[in-house]
Amino acid sequence: MVYQASENRYSEMKYNRVGKSGLLLPAISLGLWHNFGGVDSFENGRNILRRAFDLGITHFDLANNYGPPPGSAEEMFGKMLKADFAPYRDEMVISTKAGYHMWEGPYGDWGSRKYLISSLDQSLKRMGLEYVDIFYSHRPDPNTPLEETMGALDHIVRQGKALYVGISNYSPTQTLEANRILKELGTPLLIHQPRYSMFDRWIEDGLQDVLIANGVGSIVFSPMAQGLLTNKYFGGIPNDSRAAKENTFLQKDQITEDVLQKIQQLNELASERGQSLAQMALAWVLREGRVTSALVGASKVSQVEDSVAALKNLDFTEEELTKIEDILK
Repeated sequence: MVYQASENRYSEMKYNRVGKSGLLLPAISLGLWHNFGGVDSFENGRNILRRAFDLGITHFDLANNYGPPPGSAEEMFGKMLKADFAPYRDEMVISTKAGYHMWEGPYGDWGSRKYLISSLDQSLKRMGLEYVDIFYSHRPDPNTPLEETMGALDHIVRQGKALYVGISNYSPTQTLEANRILKELGTPLLIHQPRYSMFDRWIEDGLQDVLIANGVGSIVFSPMAQGLLTNKYFGGIPNDSRAAKENTFLQKDQITEDVLQKIQQLNELASERGQSLAQMALAWVLREGRVTSALVGASKVSQVEDSVAALKNLDFTEEELTKIEDILK
């Protein structure tokens, strides 16, 4: 059956301006880090993407090495674009990145001009696109001058292969310098993609202030702490969870008694708010408008629906915020 997007897809989603740019992003964006690779079900991924778009999620985030195997998430997404989303390309914000290991040899990793430009060319071929909306430097390179990395991003925009550029995993100091260089080159830094959740708050130590002061947006990944801030681990470690899989950042030894106790207490507060723990975790990172968008993953359609439903209650009382702080101590 030919896919036709829901006529009501823009009726419920909240869209936030990215820094001081003209671009808006949905408050909930979908990342294809897991569950969209060559080892995963094409039809399941297709159903997730269709439902996400029908719910107003217009931003889909990839990277060159997403899979597994590396590159296969972009290939799968390219097939879905061709099969389902070709008529809607201009309604979508598609992003990809380069910065981690992608191919063998000295030119397939980090932040050189050679690697970034070559990687984006490969990504565009895999997705069947002429351009992406946002291209990121996925991590800072300690051995390549920042001027070279930022110069490559500027060059990519001038080539028409990306409309905007961003950075990910950069420190506050590195972000300030990257922003300065890009501003001088005439290609503004649009957005930063850092990790952020109740259990990982490093961006509060300077990065958020840098971004806001310089008109740069933020889209945070792992807002549910790789699934810890869900009801998934109440009864132990499920076989289908990230903690049970190899090659993920969440390891079994991270799920301690102290962590489980905090999760239980946070879940009780979420219930009082009429939310699931995952929904409260999303609402928390989006509180006060300091974050542009929360980037979520999904292995099933219901998870996308649950994430979008978090937007029905984004407000916290001072009492609730204090209680959360007390729990997290």
